[in-house]
Parts: sequence; structure tokens; C-alpha cells
Amino acid sequence: MNVEPRSPLPADEVWERLDMRRALAARDLGTVFRLLQKHGTSQRTIAALTGMSSSEVYEVLRGRRVMAYEVLCRVADGFGVPRGYLGLAYDTDTASWLDQNLVPAQTRTDHEDDTRGHALLAYAAEVTVGTAGELSSEWASVPAAATPLPGQIGPEDVEQAEAVTAQLRHLDYRFGGGACRDAVAAHARWVDKLCELPSRPATQTQLLVAAADVHNLAGWTAFDVGLYNVAGRHLALALDFARQAKVPSLTANVLYRAGRVYLHRKRVGEALRFFQLGQLAAQDSGSRRTVAMLCANIAWTYAEMGDEAQAITHLNRAQDEFDRAGDADQEPWVQFFAELDVLALDGMTKLAMARHNDAYAAPARQALESSVTRRTDGMARSLAFEQGALATACLLTKDTQAALEYGGQALEQAHRLRSRRVTDRLAPLGRLAVGVADRGPNADAVRDLGLRIEQVLAS
Repeated sequence: MNVEPRSPLPADEVWERLDMRRALAARDLGTVFRLLQKHGTSQRTIAALTGMSSSEVYEVLRGRRVMAYEVLCRVADGFGVPRGYLGLAYDTDTASWLDQNLVPAQTRTDHEDDTRGHALLAYAAEVTVGTAGELSSEWASVPAAATPLPGQIGPEDVEQAEAVTAQLRHLDYRFGGGACRDAVAAHARWVDKLCELPSRPATQTQLLVAAADVHNLAGWTAFDVGLYNVAGRHLALALDFARQAKVPSLTANVLYRAGRVYLHRKRVGEALRFFQLGQLAAQDSGSRRTVAMLCANIAWTYAEMGDEAQAITHLNRAQDEFDRAGDADQEPWVQFFAELDVLALDGMTKLAMARHNDAYAAPARQALESSVTRRTDGMARSLAFEQGALATACLLTKDTQAALEYGGQALEQAHRLRSRRVTDRLAPLGRLAVGVADRGPNADAVRDLGLRIEQVLAS
């Protein structure tokens, strides 16, 4: 007997779409059901979850209005939607959303605005003359309220979205993901809403690119503070938007960041696969800078796997691709990858190989010293990564004084930056420092550095 496969239930995100929320608020079940079908929910599944017959669902889809309280409750409960979305119950979040998205500002009473205005003016006067006490509970918190959306998206809206993303990227690079992750996530939600609004085809494509870029950044900042599952969700959305926009260089960049998440977590097999897929997308894009970035990360991954030959091959290709790239790649998501990053990844790759072959410790130190001495304050997180790695290379080359200098600097940066990754990347230095066998004058100081790193890691 043939059994119809069960249609998937709609994802939670479907219920938060602007068109769905408006249809629910208007109790327009015909539109609600059509949106569900658009997202893969069959008519039979809708009937089963709402307690309606298939013919009733069909009639609703054809325009029949449903006003019965009991049926509306079954619809809400069957799909796990808050009853407030259909106006069947009251909750403050739904009320705020309705106020911002459905109730025109001019319908609010003048009396309400006047009352609040007088109260604010009275409090301002008290503050000015020095008689103000504690702020009243009415004013002590700001209720959730959505920013009004434009009626139609134009190029200027996309330009503003891109500019905000660029500033947030700069903050992440300088201060770490913890300094701006919430702001990036909020900006990503805003851009998502813009994507649902009408726009010309060219503008829509630009908007998809902007959405991919900001979710890429959101995934990166979540990764930086250790929220790996959240990072994965943002990166998946970034891949989807980049696919729709048909921008392979951006797809490659998202895959690079996904690979770094897995490399950081020592899941090197999965990291290698992400990087290899990214390399394919980068080659399709024609962006030599992106190809260089992927090759350098593939080299590091092979080094972590102990495959010296493949690591050296990909390091050489990364340098060759970067040398031939020039200034042709202007996309904001790849501009960060510069000559210093090629040097740093050369150093990280050789440092990983030094675990199996001591001969690579000195070349690793040389490459990392070159990158560290040229970093600026605006590159604080990358500087911290490289200082910690350089301190490790110095210990391997028996230069304890330099190890203490660079290790202390990396530890200081870890205290300043809002980045869990910076702290995690100090772990190899901490283990090596605690177990140092050197009996020289710096041995106790090196072990103390290792103990301080362990304390940071445990906090």
C-alpha cells in the first residue's frame, strides 16, 4: 500500500515572517494555509493538526472566512503558535509587535501622548533643579518595539545595511566577537526583514548579498564567543543567501569560516572538507585572494593531521595565488586577508608540523615574528593569536626570555578582548609552559606563565 509521506512541519522562523504575522493577526487563515503550503506543509497535514477536514481546509484556501473561537484556538494550538498571534490572548510582546506593524501611529490617542509628554517634562524639570528621585517604574525600562519598515526597498537601504555591517566587522576584528555579537545578530534580523519587502530585481540581489554577508559575520562573532550551534545556524543562512545571490566568492568565504569553526574544535576531517568545498567555490569565482586564503587554511589543516607533504604543497600554492591576486578582489568579506595573514598561516602551519618534526620550529618562529611586528592595534585579535603561537615557537627553540615576553603580551590581550577563541588558542602554550623541563633562570617564570594561562582557561 502506498502511504503519502508526511509533509514537514513549518520551521519556527516561518511564524515570525512579517507576511505570516500579519495574516495571523488578521485571522486570514486562507493566507496562513497558503504560506504553510509554500514552505512544504501539505493540505492533509494542515487538516490533521487543526482538527479540520480536508474539505474544510480546501474551502478556507478558496476564501472561506473562519471566525469561530474554537477553530482559531485549534489552529494556534495545533501548530504551537502563541494564541496572542491571532488575537485570542494577550501578551506584551505580541501587543508591541502589533502596535509597530499593524496600528498606524496616528490612531494612538492624543490623550496618551499628552500624558506621557507631561510626565517626561515634569521629570526633566526635577532633574534640572536637582530634586529628582528614582525614575518611576513606568519609565525604568524600554518595552520591545520593532523599528518601522520602509514600504519598498531601494539601493539606499542596501547601502545603509552594508555600511552597518562594515562597522560591526571592524569592531569584531578589533575588540572580539563579544563586543558586538548582539548588535550583529540584531542587524541580521533587520536585514532579514528587509529581504521580505518588495524591491526591484537588481536591488533584491544586492540585498541577498548583504544578508549573506551579515549572517556570515553573525556566525563568526558567535563562534568567537564559543556559541558553536548559533554560529552554525547563521552560517547556514549565509550559505543560502549567497546561493540565491549567485556570488561564489561569498559562498567560499562562508565555507572558510565554517571550516575554521571545526578546525578550532579539533574536528580536522570536517574542517578539511569545508575548506576544500570553499576552494572549489573560490576557483569558480575567479578570486585569487580567496583561493589563497582557502589553500593556506587547507595547509594548516593538513599540518594538524600530520601530512607534511600536503601542508607544504598548499602553503606554496597559497603564496603563489596571493602574489598573483593583486588588488582585483574588492569584496568586503575578503579584504581582511592580506600579506600578514599569509605569513601568519605559514607560521601556524609550520608550528603544527613542529610537533612531529623539530626542524619546523625555527621557520615557524621566523614567520610569526614577521607578522607580529607588523600588526597594529586595529588587528588586536589576530595579534593575540600570533603572539601566543610565537611564544610557543620560542619555547620550542629554547628561547625562554622571548617566550615570556610574547606569552605575557598574549595573556594581556586575552584579558582585554571579548573573544573566547583567543583564550582557547593559549592552551598549547599553557601546557608547554607548565611542563617546561628547562632548569635555567627563567624556568619558574615560564611555569608561572603556564599556570596563569590555565587559570584563564578555567574561568
